[in-house]
Amino acid sequence: MSFLKRLLGKKDQAFITVVSGLPRSGTSMMMKMLEAGGILPLTDELRTADVDNPEGYYEFERVKQLDKGDTAWLPDAQGKVVKVISALLKHLPTGYEYRVIFMRRRIEEVLASQKKMLIHRGEATDAVSDEELAQLYRKHVAHVDAWLNSQPNVKLLNVNYNMMLKDPEAELPAIMAFFDNKLDRDKMLQVVNPDLYRNRASV
Repeated sequence: MSFLKRLLGKKDQAFITVVSGLPRSGTSMMMKMLEAGGILPLTDELRTADVDNPEGYYEFERVKQLDKGDTAWLPDAQGKVVKVISALLKHLPTGYEYRVIFMRRRIEEVLASQKKMLIHRGEATDAVSDEELAQLYRKHVAHVDAWLNSQPNVKLLNVNYNMMLKDPEAELPAIMAFFDNKLDRDKMLQVVNPDLYRNRASV
């Protein structure tokens, strides 16, 4: 391999790819798509697939400690993709370049999917009304949007989960361009599984 190729390879690997969004917004599907496309996921496989996520969760447990200052794992994330819940994005350290894919899904579907998961776990689902949760989520996403768009080291792409499942051929070009058209498009398309779209909002 030439020095130029090695140099370009290092440059390509410098940034960290982050998949984020509200819980149950399609982040695991996107993680699997990017893995199929050629980006190695940073996961620990501690949380295994179940009825709520039969394709796996693609989580890295230490991410949950970002707000407590655990950032020592970030060097290992360079050149890889890691899932970070939206509430923890603001705790990503500034010393890295990030490409963030933020998953968007209809709030009604997010709430329905979360409620079903709580039922499967035997947990209460009526602590807060759907209306209150929807309002809180919308306000939270607005704050996250403002933060992401104010960060000079963040390159952002919003992906609509509903549209991705409805017409992946139309949605994929934006993702390909986001990664300089270096991913495997056909393998990414194979990951999209409409059969897993089980909590649809009525329209």
